[in-house]
Amino acid sequence: MRLRALLDTEALGLQLLGGEDELDRPVRGVMTTDLRDPSRYLSGGELVLTGLAWRRDASDTEPFVRILANAGVAGLAAGEAELGAVPDDLIESCLRHRLPLFAVDETVAFATITEHVVRQVSGERAGDLAAVVDRHRRLMTSGPAGGGPEVVLDLLTSDLDLRAWVLSPTGRQIAGAGEPLPPRAGAELAGKHLAASRTGRPGPHRAEVGGAVYSLFPVRHTGRAAADRDRDVRESVLSEWVLAVAADAGDWPAARLDLLQGVTQLIAVERDRRDAARSVRRRLAQEVLELVQTGAAPAEISARLRVAAPVLLPGLGTAPHWQVVVARVEWTHGTGLPGGPAAQALLEEILVDPAVAGPESADRIAVAHTGEEAIALVPLTALPRADAPGDPESAAPEGAGAPEGQDAALHADALLDSVRAPLSAGLADDGRLTLGVSAAVHSAEGLRGALEEARHARRVAAARPGPVCAAGHHELASHVLLLPFVPDDVRRAFTARLLDPLRDYDRRHRAELIETLEAFLDCDGSWTRCAARLHLHVNTLRYRVGRIEQLTGRDLSRLEDKLDFFLALRMS
Repeated sequence: MRLRALLDTEALGLQLLGGEDELDRPVRGVMTTDLRDPSRYLSGGELVLTGLAWRRDASDTEPFVRILANAGVAGLAAGEAELGAVPDDLIESCLRHRLPLFAVDETVAFATITEHVVRQVSGERAGDLAAVVDRHRRLMTSGPAGGGPEVVLDLLTSDLDLRAWVLSPTGRQIAGAGEPLPPRAGAELAGKHLAASRTGRPGPHRAEVGGAVYSLFPVRHTGRAAADRDRDVRESVLSEWVLAVAADAGDWPAARLDLLQGVTQLIAVERDRRDAARSVRRRLAQEVLELVQTGAAPAEISARLRVAAPVLLPGLGTAPHWQVVVARVEWTHGTGLPGGPAAQALLEEILVDPAVAGPESADRIAVAHTGEEAIALVPLTALPRADAPGDPESAAPEGAGAPEGQDAALHADALLDSVRAPLSAGLADDGRLTLGVSAAVHSAEGLRGALEEARHARRVAAARPGPVCAAGHHELASHVLLLPFVPDDVRRAFTARLLDPLRDYDRRHRAELIETLEAFLDCDGSWTRCAARLHLHVNTLRYRVGRIEQLTGRDLSRLEDKLDFFLALRMS
């Protein structure tokens, strides 16, 4: 029941003295007290009845009201039988603490109010329990076989007024009832779920996003409860779905929590069904990759791709181009956990996102895992040649990526745009996810080279800091490929020899020589452009460059010395 209902009951004779904006608070019980500190007997949600015997003077009022407000009581009803009118200091204190205050007429006994509240609350609880049992029965007969998780979520909304969504580990919305989650909320909720699950605490987990409170229920695979208990939580949490409910389940009765656990079991059935459908594509990818890695003839690989075409290429009328994506999950601290299955699950999730690989990607993703890495064969619709953009039948040059303006090809940075935050929360300091993306190739002959290209790109990503990193094929034709593989001691010695004299000088004189050097190289040694960028006179710029050359013994008019400085800045 709500506080407002008390005012609508004339027999109670209550007069509202303050807190009109708070009358929608739920009342979960009633308590009568004249203790100065009743906090030990309060659990929140009570209507507190008092005869004001605790009040000796106005100084007692503020501590008493503060205790009630901190305990989260629904409201305070003060009797007028002992002191007459309710004191002004009590009214003012309740207003400050946003605590609804009622005056109880001297003709109304506290027992009358207590009996009314208990009767209403008990009736609601009995009715709620009966309704929950009935809804549980209906939910169990309306599972995925009856229309998928949306049917279950619709029942939660219509019968329990609970808005809920099913999210992937990266925050992608898999199902929902009514309005979708606000932008970015899914990723933030997934990150909070992953971070909470890593601790091993059982769900539901409470999360606040955008000023709203959610309860997060993990969706486990059906039939795997015993197996999951034996798995390291860091491995299993990266592949589980989550049911996000727009409510705080902290004070829910056991029957309602049990209902939501039943909902997660129904959703898990759908999850297992989708995994079973994906297993065919996984097996086909495994077969193709074994042929590629063992050096099979292109004709044999092409034949296997033709067999796989009805599964991997539904609805495509032309042979696609292909890209290869390689992913690896590496656990830290010597856990000994296998990285291949976790990498496979994450790579499938990343590539199935319509925002990344297109709206039909879920039916085309084929990911295998070998050892510690996962490998995806990603079919792309036919791409025109770079030199014949108007001819859709033309094939792109072997090893070339999508021409300018094409959106079909995957790009390394785009793969991680929406998933970096939640996956970073899930991995934290326990592991890293690194991805490498090849260029698009148009035939079976190019798949072996694309696989090696993706593996090289992944190694470039692995050399970067951060728990989630990716690199693309375009970075393999740049100094970016070489720098990460320079041994750390060589990098430190090289940069220290060139840059330490400049850093020391900058510290002593605030001369900004490092900043000047970076700008000078970025402007290709142009004195006028560099001076304009730094807002300096050209003579001042010449003085600074001269000081750099004097301190390092190098000549910035020589290409070799410019290159050395450029590499030192990139490695520092």
